[in-house]
Amino acid sequence: MSAHFLLTSEPLDEQAVASVLYRDGAGAIVTFVGRVRANSRGRDVTKLEYEAYPEMAEGVFVQIADEIRSRGGVIDVAIHHRVGTLEVGEVSVVVAVSAAHRSPAFDACRYAIDRLKQIAPIWKKEHSPDGAVWVEDRP
Repeated sequence: MSAHFLLTSEPLDEQAVASVLYRDGAGAIVTFVGRVRANSRGRDVTKLEYEAYPEMAEGVFVQIADEIRSRGGVIDVAIHHRVGTLEVGEVSVVVAVSAAHRSPAFDACRYAIDRLKQIAPIWKKEHSPDGAVWVEDRP
């Protein structure tokens, strides 16, 4: 995968993801950082486990970036996602979008994370004191 689109078992650095988008014309870079939280749907969460289909994931990341660019106003997009076991507080996903102005950057960043949750071949298993379950919904 490229500097713009990455699926990795290594920790994510949101500053490094945003840095691939720096351009003279980019007056706004909006970054979304998803972290493992300690609860979900009324249950304590001790860790999350992500599995993915890497070959398809890269294509989906590129597709999302193309969809965003087709809407106009966006200069560039970067999407990085973790796989493997993550502890509470760790970064699971970073989406960064650059644009000349803040409004298209905010709109595109939200679109990107929503689309990622809808179509990316990435699955999440929640571990809690009661056991582990695969998460079927993608809120």
